[in-house]
Amino acid sequence: MLENGILKIESMKNRCTPEEWQARVDLAACYRLVDIYGMSDMMANHVSCSVPGEECAFLINAYGMMYEEITASSLIKIDIHGNILDKPDFGDLNYGINKAGYVIHSAIHEARPEVSCVIHTHSWASMAVSSLECGLLPLTQTAMRFLKIAYHDYQGVVLNHEEKASLLQDLGQGEALILRNHGALTVGKSVGEAFNWMHRLELACHSQLAAMACNTPFVKVAPEVLEETWNNYQPSTRRPYGLMEWPALLRKLDRMDPSYKT
Repeated sequence: MLENGILKIESMKNRCTPEEWQARVDLAACYRLVDIYGMSDMMANHVSCSVPGEECAFLINAYGMMYEEITASSLIKIDIHGNILDKPDFGDLNYGINKAGYVIHSAIHEARPEVSCVIHTHSWASMAVSSLECGLLPLTQTAMRFLKIAYHDYQGVVLNHEEKASLLQDLGQGEALILRNHGALTVGKSVGEAFNWMHRLELACHSQLAAMACNTPFVKVAPEVLEETWNNYQPSTRRPYGLMEWPALLRKLDRMDPSYKT
């Protein structure tokens, strides 16, 4: 089971459809990329992906594994009620799921079936911006993409199902949400799209904190320019995010460590 610090998990490929296996590979890749790009929080946080062809079923990480060791076969399949539908044999570790992850992700997958992937992070940059009263400022072109980003007020660790309603109301039909005093959340119709939103949101947070640290006045952008820039970033005015870069990101992983596909 454990060999030189590496968990050896039996392949789940023969226990699922080709479509589910591809979803598993993409989701495992996303976990690795979240870690590579500095957005992971050891084994906390969660990324989920709906299972193609299975209504109200989605894949999520085993609570206890680091993002850098997530593989396609290590992911756990659950339904929106938190029931485990399928999981690999973790031996004595007997990993399960993070309840807070289940509450957040099940709410979105149930309410927005067009969403394939949900990413939630506790990166230092997103946590810092989430604690600022001003929130995310449109200081850079990247940040202008999030000109109308939504916010969800902190209500404690997300363990209460009653919080689902306000979470969904705040997210609305958007792709990104800042969880006040907590972190960030993005969604997408594909894993690549959700990762693109999160990566850019992370850059916007980093650049804002760097600018604020300079303790000098910001250059202001005219409101009409902000609006035009925001509109140019909307999915309805351009190709879907993630389509172009996702294959390149998978190649990057293949060069670094292709074990995510196992």
